[in-house]
Amino acid sequence: MERNISGMMIYYYFVCRRKLWYFSNEIRMEADYDAVVLGKILDENSYSREQKHINIDNVINIDFIRDKNMLHEVKKSRSIEEASIWQVKYYLYYLKKKGLSGLCARIDYPLLHKNVDVELSESDMIKLEGVIADIKETVSLKLPPEMNKKSICRKCAYADLCLI
Repeated sequence: MERNISGMMIYYYFVCRRKLWYFSNEIRMEADYDAVVLGKILDENSYSREQKHINIDNVINIDFIRDKNMLHEVKKSRSIEEASIWQVKYYLYYLKKKGLSGLCARIDYPLLHKNVDVELSESDMIKLEGVIADIKETVSLKLPPEMNKKSICRKCAYADLCLI
């Protein structure tokens, strides 16, 4: 069976492949984790006038769309910005593959009063195709990939599991 690659899987791929494996294999540690709870509160209280959480094919979940062609992703900090950028590029890629063109995207950081515009280039599309193949390979492993300790590990919901 072909597995759909979600935006969250793309995000986790750029954060930590071990976290990607846990998440994709139904090992979920985020539900009561303080940083995730804070993110949910931020989501609930930001951009309240927008129609939020646009789920497409149970694959991508866009925080909101403004002006019919601007996708928005809301994040609380820029600490893992590269992963956020690739997650949003994946949304653009996925929609382009479905025949939607002329879209642009923005990552909003309401707590910082900042935003970052994101575009999808042809080289990004090629890179995403490689990332998708790598994700499929990673999540099909019998065991999670080796831990690659990073400074962000201590703030991760999976830290206790990884450090066993």
